[in-house]
Amino acid sequence: MKQILIYMKKLILFCGLFVLLMSFTSFNYNSKKAFYGGFTSMTIDTLFNDRISIRAIVIDKNKVWYGGDNSRFGFYDLDKKEKFEEHIYRDTLKLEFRSIAQTSKDIFLLSVANPALLYSVSKKDHKVKLVYKEVNPKVFYDSMQFWNDKEGIAIGDPTEDTFSVIVTRDGGETWTKLLSDKLPTNAVGEAAFAASNTNIVIKGNDTWLVSGGKKARVFYSPDKAKTWKVVETPIVQGKQMTGIFTADFYDSKQGFIAGGDYDKPNSKINNKAFTKDGGKTWELIGQEMGFGYASCVQYVPGGNGREIICVGSEGIQYSQNGGENWTQLSTDSKFFTIRFVNRNTAIAAGYNKVVRLNFK
Repeated sequence: MKQILIYMKKLILFCGLFVLLMSFTSFNYNSKKAFYGGFTSMTIDTLFNDRISIRAIVIDKNKVWYGGDNSRFGFYDLDKKEKFEEHIYRDTLKLEFRSIAQTSKDIFLLSVANPALLYSVSKKDHKVKLVYKEVNPKVFYDSMQFWNDKEGIAIGDPTEDTFSVIVTRDGGETWTKLLSDKLPTNAVGEAAFAASNTNIVIKGNDTWLVSGGKKARVFYSPDKAKTWKVVETPIVQGKQMTGIFTADFYDSKQGFIAGGDYDKPNSKINNKAFTKDGGKTWELIGQEMGFGYASCVQYVPGGNGREIICVGSEGIQYSQNGGENWTQLSTDSKFFTIRFVNRNTAIAAGYNKVVRLNFK
């Protein structure tokens, strides 16, 4: 009996140590998994405050270039911690630049309304040159991107029955508007939103344009705007201020679109969708979760298409699982656009300020 009791005590001790060891191993595994899987905190450094509305930024090495309202553009030097700002005066017009893009030599700024004016700005000496002008009561350009140093594209609301699409093949020196018979027909009341310069997404030769209003669709070109296909999406649509406001692709297959109803900014239904097949099909995600109206979404670099940051009506939010669940990082709703410098650093801009976001 005594030997049996001794054996039982040893067995209980062994079992206890085994459970403790397994718990410790499991804790370490889960902790490493959580740490590896995403951010746990964020800090905000204000780069500058000003009375300006900024919806278009681009990162050029150590500089953050921006286009704003009241004919203003400029950059903030992250190394020197200095701001350079200039005006482009055109008669008595107060231009609003909501589209910005770059090549290795130049920055390009495109104003939204009639007349549409597209300028190149030399990165070297900041010399400004008008490279495209379009006069039309319906003209309104929303977004601009470059495929490479020679070829670029900008998208605007329809002036006829298709999107207004202009392209350059000579590095931005000249721009040509594509004929309507070369483009898919828009539905009546279907256009785009100049919310954050993210109506166009480019990966290699692949190009996606997104629409809103009466329809919320994705327009896809595999050959730099030469041919197009159109895909329906389940994003909320049917009203003037509903649809897709922003898009991003992690690679040629994984993409994310968001938006919602601008007039119902807290509605979290049918405002987020993802694709895993390059935009051929779209599936709703995160219903009743995270944000309502979204101004800009961006994939986190190195996040394998699982990590996404959103700025919009409910502040800054972050997802670690492709958009299913969201974590509130900031309640500041005055940011319109965001771009990553690297995995742990992003620049956000909006109403009266530009900030640096530090993720940990």
